[in-house]
This record gives sequence, structure tokens and C-alpha cells, in this order.
Amino acid sequence: MKIVIPGGSGQVGTILARHFHTSGHHVVVLSRNPISRPWRVVGWDGRTTGSWVAEVDKADVVINLAGRSVNCRYTSANRRAILNSRLESTQAVGAAIRAATNPPPVWLQACTATIYSHRFDAPNDERNGLIGGTEPDAPDSWRFSIEVATAWEKALAAADTPRTRKVVMRSAMTMSPDPGGVFDTLLWLVRRGLGGRAGDGKQFVSWIHEEDFIRAVAWLIHHSEVVGPVNVAAPAPLPNAEFMDQLRAAWGAHVGLPASRWMIELGTRLLRTESELVLKSRRVVPGRLLDSGFDFRFPSWTQAAKDLCKRWRDRNRPTR
Repeated sequence: MKIVIPGGSGQVGTILARHFHTSGHHVVVLSRNPISRPWRVVGWDGRTTGSWVAEVDKADVVINLAGRSVNCRYTSANRRAILNSRLESTQAVGAAIRAATNPPPVWLQACTATIYSHRFDAPNDERNGLIGGTEPDAPDSWRFSIEVATAWEKALAAADTPRTRKVVMRSAMTMSPDPGGVFDTLLWLVRRGLGGRAGDGKQFVSWIHEEDFIRAVAWLIHHSEVVGPVNVAAPAPLPNAEFMDQLRAAWGAHVGLPASRWMIELGTRLLRTESELVLKSRRVVPGRLLDSGFDFRFPSWTQAAKDLCKRWRDRNRPTR
């Protein structure tokens, strides 16, 4: 297959590009800062059409991951950049697909499981999940992420691509041992005795092992009956306190100092990021993947954490 990945230079894009390239597929990553990689990397500005549109013609799939990182303070300037980078890149990809003589059969569009409400009482699936934004116990600042996610999905829906199937991937945090990823950051805390519960630890953590993320993407490419929103998450989200307990056990750490809410608010401010990334309850389950017959290799966090810790150790073992 020819697989075009706009915005594929980040952690998730690299995971996908590495897998598909190693599997013998023709991978083309579109990047605003093209650098040499084992696969092809083509420059684009993420906003307008250009010579890169030729890559879309005759492609088998486009996986659009483009968008400025949300790991920042939500200043006015950053909010504009976060929103515009998602809308403009989606519109540019849609224009390229619409103009293609031989458009790709499927367009997988990144979105986020954060679109769902901050809740504890029941899981959010695609059919019965509650879209967030009106929760009485959520700070106003958290609504920005939901506004971005809903606008992102509307931009995809507005794209006129009648010959291309469109799938929205409402993805949870992808866990891999790669440097700089979410798992690497959490393990850094555990290794230093800081990996205790965050806040009261009751907020749910939704996640997916990188192997299942890759397999889910491949599944969505090949299952032409799947259209629209799909939760790309493991089937067993769990409260933050249990999540961190199991990660410490997988690593062999006996102590994990907790962080109170005020400590998280102060720490995220000092690190120039937002507490929402830690404190929002993301209780998301993959209803449509399970209904379509997808089988998770890592359905439980206990199993996934053990595998990821082992692979992290193997990757970082000193060479002699």
C-alpha cells in the first residue's frame, strides 16, 4: 500500500510510519520540518495545497495526524495555533483528496477521546457516550479541548470527498517505550519514586498499547463497513490510582509519592502545560472496534505495563 501520513513526524506518526515501512509499504510523511528518515518525508505547510498533493493521488490511505501539540499552556496565541492547525490541515487534506484523479479509498482522521465528558459513573462509547463541555464539576478551561475536538470533526464532515470513506479516530493515549512519549514520561516519575496517584486518583485513564493502536489502524483501513467516529482505546480504562499502582508493580517500584491537586496545578504551570491532561476523567471504551470483531492483544493495563516496562529496559540497557 501507499500510505500518506500528514503530520506524521510526531510520536504517533513515527510509530505508524516505522511499522508500515518495516512491513514493506510505501510510506510518505508530510511534515513542516522534513528531515531524513528511513521512509519518504515531503514538505508541506499544513495549511495550503502545493506540490505535496501529488502524493495523495493514487494513495491507498491518508492518515491525517496534523495539529499543534496540546502539551502547552492554553494562552490565546496557543489556543489559536492549536485550533487553526487542526482545521487548516484537515481542509487542505480534504482539498487534495477532492482534486485527486484517483483519490484514496479511505481517510483516517485523528481526533481525541478528550471529546467525551469528564465522568466517573459510566464509560463513553460511540453510541451512548456523552460529549463534554457542560459538566458542572469541570473547569471552564477544559472546555477548550472539547471545542477543538468538535470543530475538528466538523471540518472532516464538511470535506467533500464522495469517493473516500472517512473515519474519525477518537484516540486515547498511545503507550510506547519511545523517548518523549506519554509512557516514557510516566515511567520517569515512577523511576524517581514520584509515581503515585494524581489528585484524588479517581479520574479514569484511557490508554492503548502501541501494538494495538497499529493493529486498530490497519483494521480500520481494511474494514470498509466502518465509517465515522471510532474510539481507539483499550477496553479497560481504570482510575488513575490503580493505573499508577499497576505501573509501579510492573516496574518493581515499591514507593510512589502522590501529587495533590494543588501540586499538579503548580507543577503543570511551571512546566508550561495544563492540568487537564492529568486530572480529567477519560473513561472511554472501544465499542465499535469490539463490535466489528477487533481482538486486543493488550486488553488490560497490567499486561500492557509489564510489556512496556520490559521493552523500555531492553531499549535503554547500556551497551558494552
